Amino acid sequence: MPSFYVENFGCRATQADGAAIEHQFRHQGLDPAAAPSQAEIVVLNTCTVTASADQDARAAIRRIRRENPGCQIVVTGCYAQRAPEEVASLPGVTRVVGNSHKHRLAEITLFPAENRSAGLGKSTNFVPASALGQPSMVNDGIFVSDIFAHTELLAAPVFDAANERTRPNLKVQDGCDNRCSFCVIPSVRGHSRSSPLDRVLREVQLLVDSGYREVVISGINLGRWGRDLVQVGQRPRFEDLVRAILGQTSLEKLRISSVEPMDWSDELIALMAGSPRIAKHAHVPMQSGSDRVLRAMHRKYRPWHYREKIEKIRRAMPTAAIGADVMTGFPGESDADFEETRRMVEELPFIYLHVFTYSSRPGTPSATMPNQVPAQVARQRNRILREIAAEKKLAFMQGFIGKALPAITLSAVHRTCQGDFTEALTDNYLKLRLAGRHEANRWMLAQVEQVIDGALVGVAGAGALNCQQSSLSA
Repeated sequence: MPSFYVENFGCRATQADGAAIEHQFRHQGLDPAAAPSQAEIVVLNTCTVTASADQDARAAIRRIRRENPGCQIVVTGCYAQRAPEEVASLPGVTRVVGNSHKHRLAEITLFPAENRSAGLGKSTNFVPASALGQPSMVNDGIFVSDIFAHTELLAAPVFDAANERTRPNLKVQDGCDNRCSFCVIPSVRGHSRSSPLDRVLREVQLLVDSGYREVVISGINLGRWGRDLVQVGQRPRFEDLVRAILGQTSLEKLRISSVEPMDWSDELIALMAGSPRIAKHAHVPMQSGSDRVLRAMHRKYRPWHYREKIEKIRRAMPTAAIGADVMTGFPGESDADFEETRRMVEELPFIYLHVFTYSSRPGTPSATMPNQVPAQVARQRNRILREIAAEKKLAFMQGFIGKALPAITLSAVHRTCQGDFTEALTDNYLKLRLAGRHEANRWMLAQVEQVIDGALVGVAGAGALNCQQSSLSA
């Protein structure tokens, strides 16, 4: 049997899809290769959130074709769903399998003739994201159809390649029903879909039984988990999922990935603040501090709503890591608009930012908006926000010198002229260099001594930490 290699691009959701694709190939009896150059089948699981993401995928196709000219290159993911004919035209691409067919990717790749006779491939109705409802015929190598008719939720736990014995990421939700004017993701991932509660609980407990002490739950629009499910006549909420994980599994630490501002309910904040088993880490996308820009983005909150949520989180959890996504250069963003964003970033208690320069995406409303901001202006604004965020993070970290923080040890151990240290991550999402060599996947109480090169440096306290009894907020 041929060997395979899956290369993932983009977000945690894409990585979770990639892990599920690997399971498909293993189920068919194939073994993974150590590198793309050694595989007979190379799957590129792509992102399309920005133009540079598309460029990264095209560059990878060229590289793999050059290094391994005899392999099959199968392109899947969001770029494949958005522009299948464009991707199929690239030299070296064997097949294009959109998100609509990703759950059958291994079968499509290994048994193409059977799939064509079953109605896939050439006879598949392809609906481009820019013209939904206008089907067109495509060639035998393209397997894409209307993503909004797609109900499969593809996911498998993801393990960090460098620290695979700690902190798996579990995708519990996919798709998005929001229609932000800049975002192409709903058109390539479809409607919001939730993994059923019993399935989530089963997967979390399986990870716990395998020895994992922290699990990260994630999704495209995580806070909307449960809105598409009906249980005993009512729809479960994200808070119900969190409470069930705490009540029905023995997981030591749950970390919650990005949740939109309108889904940070008072109940969720109180639940997080009150449980030592939930990591004190809140990622709350902001995008802009300008009301005018937020309205043009079709975001469902106003700056004062956002400020209120962040302040509530900080009051409830004074030591929590609070982060945000911010976009610069959205069409029509004036100097005054950016100043509102800059001021909000300075005033709110963020410890990190993911700053994105606006990238026009085909088929989105913002792509045709007037007053597109020059790229150099958007990049300069990006730099300003990053510098502010770096200063805020350093000040936040320095505030823990001389204090004790719970942290989970990772698998990486490094040797320096000052001695060995083990990488760790604190409950509130700060990198920590722990003096000495320590077993991975252990919660420990670390005494912080200094901050060096963007990381805390400390020594381990006596014994292992019981997450049920200790937390930052306790």
